[in-house]
Amino acid sequence: MNAPQLILASASPRRRELIARLGTIALRIEPADIDETPLKAELPRDYATRMAREKALALPQGAEHVLAGDTVVACGRRILPKAEDGDTARKCLELLSGRRHQVLSAIALRAPDGKLRERLSVTEVRFKRLSDEEIRDYLAGGEWEGKAGGYAIQGSAEGLIAGISGSHSGVVGLPLFETRALLKSAGFALG
Repeated sequence: MNAPQLILASASPRRRELIARLGTIALRIEPADIDETPLKAELPRDYATRMAREKALALPQGAEHVLAGDTVVACGRRILPKAEDGDTARKCLELLSGRRHQVLSAIALRAPDGKLRERLSVTEVRFKRLSDEEIRDYLAGGEWEGKAGGYAIQGSAEGLIAGISGSHSGVVGLPLFETRALLKSAGFALG
């Protein structure tokens, strides 16, 4: 029997790097193109799960498994945007300063027969109280560009985080514990 094949429905280089940590998997990259607008009054948990599911289902059905994920930074019931400009990143960091927030990282695995498996990782992150200078210095580095909540934990922002409870890889963009469990349940041979 041939080993299962996997399509990663993401253009994220971080997700590619993270999945490589799980071992050798025949991997093809095919980003899913979907509307990522939250629904009115949609809760962060529901939004993350829906996005991962819709990405997994967006690619044509074939002989491969499709793995998709979505990572959401939430402050209470509020879904923080991906920072596309410095002003948005600053507003996110000012909101997160000195507070706890959640990072929800949902994954969905669609089998060739259409069966869908899903998992959700919830991680609590706490930023130190950030000074204007710390925010300005962080923004000058540019790591915030395109990042949910305006920061990348795998970069210099990690030095501004006072605590984390949950999955570090989930905050980066792909919760490896949950991903490994899904892939193993689908017959992937992982170490």
